[in-house]
Amino acid sequence: MAARSIPAYLLCGYYGENNLGDDALLTVLLREIPQPCRLLVTAHDSDALAGLAPNAEVVNRRSLRSVLRSIGRVDAVVFGGGSLLQDSTSFRSLIYYLVIIAMASLRGRPVLLWGQGLGPLQRPISRGMVRLLLPACRSASWRDQTSMDRARRLAPQLPVQLAPDPVWGLPSQSWTGGQSIVVCWRPSPLLCLRKWTVLLNALQALAEDLDAPVRWLAFHRHQDAELLEWLADQGVVTSVLRSRITTVLPSSLETVFASVRKARLVIPMRLHALILARLALCPMAALSYDPKVEAAAAMAGVPCTSLDALPDEQALLSQWRTALDNPADPEQVEHIRSRAALHGRQLRRFLPQR
Repeated sequence: MAARSIPAYLLCGYYGENNLGDDALLTVLLREIPQPCRLLVTAHDSDALAGLAPNAEVVNRRSLRSVLRSIGRVDAVVFGGGSLLQDSTSFRSLIYYLVIIAMASLRGRPVLLWGQGLGPLQRPISRGMVRLLLPACRSASWRDQTSMDRARRLAPQLPVQLAPDPVWGLPSQSWTGGQSIVVCWRPSPLLCLRKWTVLLNALQALAEDLDAPVRWLAFHRHQDAELLEWLADQGVVTSVLRSRITTVLPSSLETVFASVRKARLVIPMRLHALILARLALCPMAALSYDPKVEAAAAMAGVPCTSLDALPDEQALLSQWRTALDNPADPEQVEHIRSRAALHGRQLRRFLPQR
C-alpha cells in the first residue's frame, strides 16, 4: 500500500438506508475516530451520507465487490454499530460481513468491531463460520452482556469491552413538556392484527382521555411510515384515532429530539428511539420486540412491555398513565452516557495510526 501522511479507515454499517438509528450510530462513530484521517463509508444513499460525513468517500454498500476493493485502500476496517453478525434478518447478510472480515484478514487489514451486538446465530453453519472468523478481528466492543458472553465462547482470545449502546454517547437534551403522545412503532412478526388492535385501542383511549395529538415517528422512513397506512388499510386504525395522528418523517436527529422534547409520553418500540428519547429525559413506556430493547429499558428505568406477552388494553393504559409526565432522572442518564464512552476508548486503543 502506498505511503500516506494520514491513516485511512473503512467504516462498515447499515448506513444510508433511511434508518435514523444507524445515522445516530454513525454520528457517534465519526466523533470517536481519531483525527486527522481519511474515511471511506459504506452507504446506499450518498446524499443522506453527505449530511453526516461530507468529507467521506462513499462506498456502495449494496455492492460487495466495491466494498472488497476498498479494503486495499485503507489501514483498518471498522464495523460501526448495530448487530451485523447475525442471521435472523438474513443469512445472506451474515455472509456479506464475514466475507469482509475474511478479505481484510487476507490483506493484512485489522478489523475492529465497535458497539456491536452478536447474534442471533440460529443456524449451526452460522455459529461455525463466526467461530472461524471472529478471532481474526483485532478487538470488539459489545453493547450487551449476551453478545459479549457469546463472543467469549466463540473467540476467547479476542480483546473485548462491554458498554451501553454507543448512541447513549450523544449529548443529553432537555425535556420541555407539552401535549403530544409520540409513538415509534415498527413492523414485527410478534404482532398479529389482534395485538395491533389492542395497542391502537389503548393509544386511542389515552389520546382521547388527554385530548392529545399523536405523533407517529417513522424512525425507519419506509418501514414505519408504511406501517401506519397498512394498518389503516386493514381496518384497525379508527377514523377517530387517524384524525389525531400526524406522521413525522425525521430527516435528522434534531428532528427526533424536536418531536420528543414536547411529548407528555413517548412509547418507543425501536431501540434507538428509546435511547434518543431518554437522552431528552422524556417520560416513556417502551414496547419490546427484542431482548435488546428490554435490556436498554431496564438499564434506563423505563417501564417496558414485551410484545410476546402483550397484556390487555386496560393493563397497557395503566402503565402508560403511570409513566405520563414522569421524566427521567438526569443523573441516571449521565451515568449511562459515561459508560458508553468505553466504546470509543476501546476503538482508539486498537485502531492503527500513522
